[in-house]
Amino acid sequence: MRLYALAVYLFLYIPIGIIALFSFNAGRYAAQLQGFSTKWYGIALNNPFVVDALHTSAVVAATSSTLATIFGTLAALALPSVRGPLRTIIDALIYIAVMVPGIVIGIATLIALVTVFGWLNPLLVALWPFAEAAPQLSMGYGSLVAAHGLFAIALVIIIVRARIAGMDRSLIEASDDLGATPWGTFRQVTLPQIFPGMLAGFLLSFTFSFDDFIIAFFVAGSKTTLPIYVFSSIRRGVTPEINAIGTMVLAVSLGLLVIAQFILQRGRRPTT
Repeated sequence: MRLYALAVYLFLYIPIGIIALFSFNAGRYAAQLQGFSTKWYGIALNNPFVVDALHTSAVVAATSSTLATIFGTLAALALPSVRGPLRTIIDALIYIAVMVPGIVIGIATLIALVTVFGWLNPLLVALWPFAEAAPQLSMGYGSLVAAHGLFAIALVIIIVRARIAGMDRSLIEASDDLGATPWGTFRQVTLPQIFPGMLAGFLLSFTFSFDDFIIAFFVAGSKTTLPIYVFSSIRRGVTPEINAIGTMVLAVSLGLLVIAQFILQRGRRPTT
């Protein structure tokens, strides 16, 4: 079993290690290692198309993960008061949102948004009171944030709800007995206890949104995220610049995942 596990890990991580290694290639060809150099990192960071795609990915990831953290936390706080069949249905919908393949989410979101835009755009034209042309709803930042945010909300709910389940309820009861207001109890007692889960949910949501290609491919419209740029570039051939971009994205993603895992583990430790 140990040899089997080792073989699986090698199969998964050796290709990633090769990409990282060849990102330091001094030559022009991705598959031929001709010395070591960091020049491709400089070329990638000075490429205006890469910078623009990076900016789009960062804005979408930050916005969608922030919204998901806020609404996911509110939902996780409200769920304990829900009982009966309705609770079962809500729990099923939350886990289904996480388990559904990304391509299904992308296609469904595309169809839903196109249908809604088809209804709203003629209405905007009819009700627009100014002489200028009425604005038209289309794919872009909004559709990316909506698609990523809806998935991330389910992720945040699961993480924060697990943190709420392990929360020390006696502190909340003591705060109520001492005459604190509901807002005061939440701000001084509940929020500090669930904050590690909220922060971990934010970081995981940010990582998902920043790395996502499948959903973004369907709903990005004229916007280009970093994964979409990489996909478009490798259709013309893989270069050390693509390897450098992939290595940087990998480093950021792994860093955020490690931080999120550290926060979750630390939040689970019993306090004395």
